[in-house]
Amino acid sequence: MLRRSATEVQVGTDPRWAVRLTDLPAAELDLLPDLDAVEPSLARLLAQAYLTRDDAEGQPVPPGPAAVDAQVWSLLRPFPDGAALVRARSERVVAVLGLGPTGLGVAMGLATAGVGTILLDDDGLVRPVDVGPTGYRWTDVGAARLGVAARLMRDVAPQVSTDSVRPPDVVVLVEADVADLGRGPALVAAGTPHLSLVVREADIVVGPLVVPGAGPCLRCLDLHRAEADPAWPTLAGQLRGSPPPDESAVTAVVASGLATAAVLAHLDGAGGGPAGTTYEVAAPDAIPRERTWAVHPDCGCTALPAVS
Repeated sequence: MLRRSATEVQVGTDPRWAVRLTDLPAAELDLLPDLDAVEPSLARLLAQAYLTRDDAEGQPVPPGPAAVDAQVWSLLRPFPDGAALVRARSERVVAVLGLGPTGLGVAMGLATAGVGTILLDDDGLVRPVDVGPTGYRWTDVGAARLGVAARLMRDVAPQVSTDSVRPPDVVVLVEADVADLGRGPALVAAGTPHLSLVVREADIVVGPLVVPGAGPCLRCLDLHRAEADPAWPTLAGQLRGSPPPDESAVTAVVASGLATAAVLAHLDGAGGGPAGTTYEVAAPDAIPRERTWAVHPDCGCTALPAVS
């Protein structure tokens, strides 16, 4: 709560919900920020404008980073039910395939945001170049990525599970150089939303988030690239199966943050941007470059019913 002038205060600083209260008598200004002492009408206005409450069930989000998400959502939604929205994440299942620095960053981000079950897959070992801000430490070098990632997630989110009897709500595919030709179509056929991250020579491509039947799929992007460069299928065939490139720590942090936000937006029902959007995060500046891809007419992926 900030004083703007002798007769005006501002509640909050974010333009999405900040409120200005004007023409306040000096006596009321002298009482701020003691809301209990302010006249009831002003107290109610301040409470409606900025303060949050638990939803009708009266169950707050446990202390931690997810509580911040709950507060923000309470301010953005018509009813202050951010806690209910965030708690719903505990019932969701997300699979993260590929646990280099970027994949680990996504898994850690989802765990701290309250996603209840995160399925992990990677048969590699932690390398010295993997050490960095997304989680791996020097003491982890040489250990199996899968085991280390599970331990690190539980360090920040003790309640997270790494096992599920039901299929995931979203699959995150972290791949090297080029997307696998088989994984995407199989997930489209199964109706499973999935997010692609491709770690390339000097950048990381985040997206698109594919919702089967509602926008371009990974095969669409492959067909577009082949139209732009007739040699693309030959190049892609050589890149598939190549050793994973090293990931810049800065690009891994930015890419994993964008990916985590995209998955959470989908789980929360908040959209997450136009269908077919990708972000290219290149070293050394790591400033995301946004691109939007269309459905390719030769793919046929949108003939499938959209996932609700």
